[in-house]
Amino acid sequence: MRVFVTGGSGQTGPAVVAELVAAGHSVTGLARSDAAAARLESLGATPHRGSLEDLDSLHSGATAADGVLHMAYGGDFSDLDDMMRRDRTAIETLGQPSAHSGRPLVITSGTLVMPAGRETTEKDEPDMAGIAAFRIAGERACLDFAARDVRASVVRLAPTVHGPEDHGFIPMLIATARKTGVSAYVGDGTNRWPAVHRLDAAVLFRLALEKAPAGSVLHGVAESGVTLKSIAETIARGLHLPTVSLTPAEAATHFVSPFMATAYGFDGPVSSAHTQELLGWSPTHPTLLDDLEHGDYLTRPAS
Repeated sequence: MRVFVTGGSGQTGPAVVAELVAAGHSVTGLARSDAAAARLESLGATPHRGSLEDLDSLHSGATAADGVLHMAYGGDFSDLDDMMRRDRTAIETLGQPSAHSGRPLVITSGTLVMPAGRETTEKDEPDMAGIAAFRIAGERACLDFAARDVRASVVRLAPTVHGPEDHGFIPMLIATARKTGVSAYVGDGTNRWPAVHRLDAAVLFRLALEKAPAGSVLHGVAESGVTLKSIAETIARGLHLPTVSLTPAEAATHFVSPFMATAYGFDGPVSSAHTQELLGWSPTHPTLLDDLEHGDYLTRPAS
């Protein structure tokens, strides 16, 4: 399959591109810089110059492909409406060339769109007033293409997609612990985060492209819920720091931003049982706490 990929040079993207190439697919990746183009070439992909704002480049890349995988997401978090608009417009542009073709369109969202406080499944509705509600418009734009004979599907990734050289939520938590001298969690720390290893997520994206039915909502989750207290305690042991519980008000100034404080206090366990059964996906790589203890999270130089 000729696959057009956005976000192929980002954090999770290189693992996905490598997985697709290893499976025999021909990958073309959107590249907005020379560095991104060189990274894609090193993975065996062909760069396609452009950006999410360059709708002509998105359209031409999707037109020349047998399938599209959209992982890129950008913008200014101080303007969530603009981020939502940019993502929705990009998805609509990427999907149009596949209308009435049966070709796959796979886009990325996150499990933080789901309601808090209980384990949710792929069949549950996202929370329109939730912490990540700005991702829902993109989901709907993608799934609308299922009615136009596009094999459209959404992969909701866990907030923690872990693995070597991760630069997401967990490294931010570690950097805050180094800076403040304590490894913190919010309240009693029993709130739960889903997690998935990057290489397991890459396999899921490939399977979604190859065989997810039109209209599928998939959960990229290997562990349904890891408590934030256990994450903070593992970081504390590795850095030889004490742990501390913060109130929500204290967390708002302790962490990088009030948004991150809310995210670190979010209780959002998620099941991927339906996804695993539907696609035959079986995560096999290390757990988040294993990665924290034995990976590069606590040994790489502080940034």
